[in-house]
Amino acid sequence: MGPCHLFASVVISMCCHVFSATAWSVNNFLMTGPKAYLTYTSSVQAGAQGGIQECKHQFEWDRWNCPESPLQLSTHNGLRSATRETSFVHAISAAGVMYTLTKNCSVGDFDNCGCDDSKIGKIGGRAWIWGGCSDNVDFGENVSKEFVDALETGHDSRAAVNLHNNEAGRLAIKETMKRSCKCHGVSGSCSIQTCWLQLSAFRDIGDYLKLKHDQAQKFEMDKRRMRAGNSADNRGAMADAFSTIARTELIYLEDSPDYCTRNVSVGLYGTEGRECLQSGKNLSQWERRSCRRLCHDCGWKVEERRTETVSSCNCKFHWCCTVKCDKCTQVVTKYFCARRDRSRRPPSSMRRRNRVHDA
Repeated sequence: MGPCHLFASVVISMCCHVFSATAWSVNNFLMTGPKAYLTYTSSVQAGAQGGIQECKHQFEWDRWNCPESPLQLSTHNGLRSATRETSFVHAISAAGVMYTLTKNCSVGDFDNCGCDDSKIGKIGGRAWIWGGCSDNVDFGENVSKEFVDALETGHDSRAAVNLHNNEAGRLAIKETMKRSCKCHGVSGSCSIQTCWLQLSAFRDIGDYLKLKHDQAQKFEMDKRRMRAGNSADNRGAMADAFSTIARTELIYLEDSPDYCTRNVSVGLYGTEGRECLQSGKNLSQWERRSCRRLCHDCGWKVEERRTETVSSCNCKFHWCCTVKCDKCTQVVTKYFCARRDRSRRPPSSMRRRNRVHDA
């Protein structure tokens, strides 16, 4: 069973066990947290799972594809990784939890929560006022913090980076909210509107955070102050470093490993055997470049495989009341990354660290 399936067992590890040292049980939290939070557990589970599924969608055609298997990306024993990729996992997981809590609140699933009516009746702009049912993002944000940020018990730079990325994920919810309005007036003249704020589709939030991942900044601190060993200097160096970074940006500490090659000991399975796309309609730029990024740039060749598929076709409705179909056979061509020579590893020049942007 892949670790992401542990959500069904009420176990949340916000990076799907990328950070094995911080695997976290909702049940354990509830033993010490407010009893009222029992109400929110299913929403938290669903939100975290939704975040992981969105991660899989966003990275489907990248070398790192948000795998379900346990990953320990850090090269330092006993430390959790804080790479560019795990910054995204922190952000999308925190966003997923906040998103689901907010949705459930707005539709009345929780007795103590409903629409955000704090602005109702206030003038919002020319010819419109606040009204309707705005999604209660403040509620979702506050409860999400209590659950997700509880994962970080340390006080080092790694914990600070993770908490920063959690917050960036929650801020992504607010940054992508949309205003919806309803017209009022004689004969539909729309002389005035009432408007409210709604959550965007979670896919839009995933797209937003994927762009933030691509633009993520490496978190650098003054190493001389850190080496001094003085806790005050350490805190000062950390505060100075964070002062230059916007709260909405993703940050990371460690360069990403080489995702091209297999290294099972640290949970990396490489790109050999991965499917890529050569052609098709309405392909995204990542899909169009997938064979180059997954195969050629990693030293593999693109192998063509043809298979026959049988599916229903020429279906007709017969009175009454059946649908009869023919069985049609179709040859499907797919492409996969494969070794150029089974006896050789890919050239060392090709086994380079995964990069976010193509040259």
